[in-house]
Amino acid sequence: MEQTNEMIRVEKLNKYFGNLHVLKDVNFSVRESDVVVLIGASGSGKSTLLRCMNFLEVKTSGSITIEGTQVEPKKANLNKIREKVGMVFQHFNLFPHKTVLQNVIEGPIQVKKVPKSTAVKEGKELLDKVGLLEKKDVYPSKLSGGQKQRVAIARSLAMKPDVMLFDEPTSALDPELVGEVLATMKTLANDGMTMVVVTHEMGFAREVADFVCYMHDGRIVESGQPERIFDHPQEQRTQEFLGSIL
Repeated sequence: MEQTNEMIRVEKLNKYFGNLHVLKDVNFSVRESDVVVLIGASGSGKSTLLRCMNFLEVKTSGSITIEGTQVEPKKANLNKIREKVGMVFQHFNLFPHKTVLQNVIEGPIQVKKVPKSTAVKEGKELLDKVGLLEKKDVYPSKLSGGQKQRVAIARSLAMKPDVMLFDEPTSALDPELVGEVLATMKTLANDGMTMVVVTHEMGFAREVADFVCYMHDGRIVESGQPERIFDHPQEQRTQEFLGSIL
């Protein structure tokens, strides 16, 4: 079988906030084109793990390797690494004073020094991909939550990352808007984008994930393919968690 490239490797990752031990010896890897979904109760460490992978939080100990390069947050290569790892947040963090298209092209122009004409062309293509090209000149205040989140996804894609991290991308949305964001994420998965997703949307996890990791109290308690995790969980804590939500 062909060896798939490993995009992210996390080894013995620990994170403390003061005396609070939030991540406990977490081991975790993501291969190219895999969709890995992190599930678990609030406070289990899922978002902190994601934020450590994008270096928005600095690990206490352990190692994080991205595409073969071990990353130390204090090193100068951090911005280069960040360009490879896109992140979509629960709250969309769009610039309110910029139009949809301006939001999407800001990063490539400012960070990657892409010529504006190229950024505009690629930005329009990405807005078309997420179904919002007709909103390119609209300001975020005129968009629904689902539309804002799709713009945020396009904005992250504009940096041409190798991996996309999604931190509960639908949890701030009204229920009727969740589907459009999940559909956009499914399209990305089908296109082969490597994704790590923290979500409470179990239907998405079952349908789209290659691997599901259940986190409890700062540890990955169980991981495997969705059918096994959802239909035949081995660990009692996984069984209890799924029993409480499914």
